[in-house]
Amino acid sequence: MVMLAAFLALAVWMFGGAITSAEPHSSAGVGGSRQAAGSGESVDPGELVAAETPEGEDAAVPADVVRPAASDTVSDTTPDAAAVARAGTRGNAAHVDPAWASEQAARTGIPLRALLGYAGAELAMRSEAPGCRIGWSTLAAIGRLESGHGTHGRSSLGDDGVARPAILGPDLDGEQFDRIDDTDGGVLDGSPATDRAVGPMQFIPSTWQEWRADGNADGIADPQQIDDVSLAAARYLCNSGDLSDPAAWRSAVFAYNHVDAYVDAVAAAASDYAERARG
Repeated sequence: MVMLAAFLALAVWMFGGAITSAEPHSSAGVGGSRQAAGSGESVDPGELVAAETPEGEDAAVPADVVRPAASDTVSDTTPDAAAVARAGTRGNAAHVDPAWASEQAARTGIPLRALLGYAGAELAMRSEAPGCRIGWSTLAAIGRLESGHGTHGRSSLGDDGVARPAILGPDLDGEQFDRIDDTDGGVLDGSPATDRAVGPMQFIPSTWQEWRADGNADGIADPQQIDDVSLAAARYLCNSGDLSDPAAWRSAVFAYNHVDAYVDAVAAAASDYAERARG
């Protein structure tokens, strides 16, 4: 109940203004009780947590979803192909089949540019770490809880996948959340005294330095860019092993944010996307 209360308190911050998944008086950071930015999406985290299994049992891991189809080129055979081409001209997103992306964006309600980032990361991990078996729906669920897919506050994802204005969590100064002294000189989070979680997937600066990725192949690892952070998050989660195994999946998400209720909420959100994706 303490963990659940802590998560719901964070959810109020997330959906009312912003969120840091750092649990009060716990370790904050990817790899601790780390993340969460805010969300502009209209979603009640209490309803997501309520979807967990009966007391004493773990919430189920998300069901398998329709897998993204890889495409070497962006075709012009779908109405939204032009938008897909603008959004995924390079990197992982460019390899997601445009027809699949358009259909699943419509079915799930996930913004197209965000979905391309999540699906592109799954495709990349199929080659990089085939034994991980991470699904885009898990990344989408985390992105939904952390920042409403990059729409927290006044932010939105551009065609280049960058969140503008930048998504920044609250100062981790020991008041509401554990204190994390500055690790980046304020370069990523604008705070020279303490750290703040940054970007659509809410990485702590020190964790971003360890797991940073260049998912859009522009030569820059940007914590505000959806392809970059989706790939970084996928690699971080895959560090826990085969995510088709329920125990490994829960361990991976718990490592992302050390709050059991958060894991349950991610499972519920991912399952919701799986159901919508199947139509």
